[in-house]
Amino acid sequence: MPSESNIASLVASRAKTHPDLDVLTFEDNAAEETRTYLQLWQNGQRVADALARSGMRRGDRFALLMQNHPEFVEAMVASAILGTVFVPIDPRTKGDKLSFLLRDAGCQGVICGDYALDNLLECADSVPSLRWVFCLGEVAARAGTLAVRSLAEVTRQAQVPDLPIAVECDRDPMQILYTSGTTGDPKGIVIRYARFAFVSKQGELVLGYRANDRPYTGLSLTHGNAQFITLAPSLYMGLRAVISRKFTKSRLWQIARRYGCTTFSLLGGMFTAIYGEAPRPDDADNPVRFVISAGMPKALWQDFARRFDVQIFEFYAAVEGGMLVNPNGEGPVGSCGRVIPGLIAKIVDDDGRELGPNMPGEIWFRPSDGSPAAVEYFNDPDASMRKTDGGWLHSGDVVIMDEQGWVYYQYRKGGGIRHNGDFINPALLEKIIAEHPEVTDVSVFGVPASSGAPGEMDIVAAVVPVAMNRFNPQDVFVWCREHVEGNTVPSFIQVVEELPKTASEKVQPRFLRQMFEARTVPIHRELSTASS
Repeated sequence: MPSESNIASLVASRAKTHPDLDVLTFEDNAAEETRTYLQLWQNGQRVADALARSGMRRGDRFALLMQNHPEFVEAMVASAILGTVFVPIDPRTKGDKLSFLLRDAGCQGVICGDYALDNLLECADSVPSLRWVFCLGEVAARAGTLAVRSLAEVTRQAQVPDLPIAVECDRDPMQILYTSGTTGDPKGIVIRYARFAFVSKQGELVLGYRANDRPYTGLSLTHGNAQFITLAPSLYMGLRAVISRKFTKSRLWQIARRYGCTTFSLLGGMFTAIYGEAPRPDDADNPVRFVISAGMPKALWQDFARRFDVQIFEFYAAVEGGMLVNPNGEGPVGSCGRVIPGLIAKIVDDDGRELGPNMPGEIWFRPSDGSPAAVEYFNDPDASMRKTDGGWLHSGDVVIMDEQGWVYYQYRKGGGIRHNGDFINPALLEKIIAEHPEVTDVSVFGVPASSGAPGEMDIVAAVVPVAMNRFNPQDVFVWCREHVEGNTVPSFIQVVEELPKTASEKVQPRFLRQMFEARTVPIHRELSTASS
């Protein structure tokens, strides 16, 4: 097959032309590991050989249950060598959800971090297809008939196998990426090698990466953003990417300065948390040229750019497809972009009728060549057909498109907050609360109004204090009344030690709602309107 058409052939090619380039650096506080193209290729071969000896064959599936380690990428290379399919899973997943994902994908094995091993072994008996586990570190364990072996013993072997690359065409399945499952069981999206090859070439064409850029990410490689925005273009362009074991807002700028990172990618809720950090006199003293943002709140956009002296490259994309971009300085502040070449988009009402400019509706996508949109959910053809009914990809996101084609994201269908007849902008309120000196993180969501009015919601601000022992929620109410309109002031302040987040650092409001409904964390009302 053509050279560099999948991750294994790409790494193999670069291992010959640039064998010693440290293309990936993995950092974890003081710890650091680098991987050259040659090391990725040789370790990929070793892992592929070990998987083959465990019985893995073309088309078989296995899970990657780990944080951002070099072994994650080496396993991606190994999978392409064998023609197997890998299934990335957030390593924090456990219990019934972990069992469901492993069973649904039919995983025959798991490569996991040692910190995820106990959770895996607890559910192993409920996954009949499981045969083997390779674990990072030095381990030796057995759960029934399930042998657990050390991956380190595999990658430190002196001998390098010479297995051929089994992927035969770029339409072969590469991985199954599961949705978060916010409205039901997660659905597995089949990602083919053609998709990874395509995004790897968009670093310069679409994202604006330059040859001397050094991208950074702390987002999980189990999520499409880290793979498609950072890893794939960096491997293709040789950009010497830096990848943190896991995201940490407090060390973001320190990491950028240490490694000379010129760009990084974050998701919407993360910007509020970063902006909520106490200002420092050296905030603007950093090497970052631009930030690739998926969901920068309009209310925060210019203040964030000015404080840290960066440009904002805003974009919208979903793993199923569809993409909008607002490159540095090109589009209006607050717009998530215009549709990229090769796609067309339209805005429709609830009955699928196309709407005119400046009218809120769901955005649909399809290829501009007239072919129908295609999405494949693993083992769920009915869901696949519903997602692309009529040849259009139904995003489920409500937006507004202006006369020039610039799109402004509004909310996920079913996710708006209507309070006293007005639709509330959670991002604006989050920005204001994040600026309070005693708040380190915040998420705003809605709950059914205590008034019982149909469609109405009360506003809840889930707040992570800087110091729990000195936090006074009434100060936040006062702060909000000084900075926002009265109808936007939260109905409740919910105090939590941390916000529940996905592997991509996206806040999960459903868990906050569960805490709110069960009153398992402190809930406060404004003293002027009710007793706390």
